[in-house]
Amino acid sequence: MPKMKTHKGTKKRFRLTATGKAKHRKAGTSHLQTRMSQKRKRNLRGTGTLETCVEKKIQAALGKYSS
Repeated sequence: MPKMKTHKGTKKRFRLTATGKAKHRKAGTSHLQTRMSQKRKRNLRGTGTLETCVEKKIQAALGKYSS
């Protein structure tokens, strides 16, 4: 039986907290920000956490990096 491979795209986009929640960068922060309001840009700062229903899939895709 071969080893489970880590999904590299998931590894680049998500990190797990100590409690197992998945942190991610918020969408819409890379370009085209001149048309956004300051309030919208301010709320897109930092990282967000995913919903609990998706956490199991992220942990499975991360493989050995999930612990």
